[in-house]
Order: sequence, then C-alpha cells, then structure tokens
Amino acid sequence: MSDRIYVLELQGMEQSAVDLDDPTHLVFDYMRRVGDLIDAIDPTPPAPIRVLHVGGAAMSLPRYVAATRPRSAQIVLEPDEILIAQVRVEAPLPRSSGIKVRATDGAAGIRQVRDASQDLVVLDAFEDARVPEELTSADFVIEVGRVLVPGGVFVANLVDQVPFALVRSLVAAARTLGCVVVGAEPPTLKGRRPGNVVVAGGGVPRSAFGSPSPLEYRIFEGQAVSDTFGA
Repeated sequence: MSDRIYVLELQGMEQSAVDLDDPTHLVFDYMRRVGDLIDAIDPTPPAPIRVLHVGGAAMSLPRYVAATRPRSAQIVLEPDEILIAQVRVEAPLPRSSGIKVRATDGAAGIRQVRDASQDLVVLDAFEDARVPEELTSADFVIEVGRVLVPGGVFVANLVDQVPFALVRSLVAAARTLGCVVVGAEPPTLKGRRPGNVVVAGGGVPRSAFGSPSPLEYRIFEGQAVSDTFGA
C-alpha cells in the first residue's frame, strides 16, 4: 500500500481519499463497490466509457476510470471553485486524463449535458455532510435518464440510517431507469450507525458490486430491494 494517501476533509468529514501512487487503489469501501461496478461495465477488454460525475472532491473515482479505462471521456460537476483549485495544487490530475471539471452544481450542470451521451452517471456529492435534496429528487433522476445511453447505469453514494428515508426515496425514483441494486455495510443496516449506502439503477451489470463478504457488505437485488427498502 502506498504511503502517499491524500485525504480531503470537508465539514469535519473525510470526503475523499486518493492514493497518489496508485489511483486504482480505492481507499473507502463504498468507492471499492463503485469501482467494481465500473469494472463490470463492458469488462472485456476494458473499453473507454463516458462518465458524468456529480460531485468531484478529490476526484478519486474519475482518477480510477482514467487509470483502468484509458481514453475515457469524463465530466465532473463540482460547484466549489476553491476546492477545485486546492485539489489541483495538492493532488494534481494526471496529464491527458480526459477529465473535464466544470465549476457548477449537479442540478444545473446536468441540464447542460447532451441527451444519451453518457454510459455512466456517478452521484457522490455532499453539502453540510449530506447529499443535497435536489440531487436525490425524481426530477434529477429524470435528468439522469435523459443523459444516459440506453442501458446506461446510474450509481449514487448516500449517507443514511434506519429507517433509510433517503435511500427509499432514491430507490423509488431509480426504478424508472431499470433494475435497482443496493449495497450497504451490516452495521448501518442494523441501525448501529449512519453509513454509506450505494444505490445503482438502469442497466446494472451482474455482480455489479463485486463479491464482498456478507460481514463486509450486504448486496440487495430483485425482490430483496423491495423487501428491505419498500420501493
């Protein structure tokens, strides 16, 4: 493991962690799950994909895509221009990464993205330690569906806790895109603490979140999504 881990904190919360020597090393568990999903999209060979990232922070996932799928075209919507400048100085993006950063919020920025132009939309945006409500609304998911190609995938990282009001709302909205898969850590599911819950919708590939141990991560598919999250 590299000793050069760049950790970005916002509002007292570790928002991103980047291995500056190995961008394929995803430090946070939820990012590893999203990385598994990215790997499962058209996996052999790992072809370039078009990705829209709503939320940038230290851009761990855009760096992962650039490293694992060279020549991918990526757009990052990040409204905090001071943060963008800080990351560019402290953890510069690799040259010719194909990552384009737009200083705009997700709700406004996605409206400027062309119809059916993205293979994957990643929502990983926080304000005051929570995902802005406008980014989990049915209207936002409609915009996601508009920019995705047929069979494209939407994946969102949420922080929630029992009874999972935020997750339930997004799961209901994401059903308009296609099948829904949810992943979460057991302590969060058992109500012991708030935690990351990953929701994927659309043309979600098989084994989208990899094959983690049930002690590490629980994966819900098909009827189990409805049984657990009531949508």
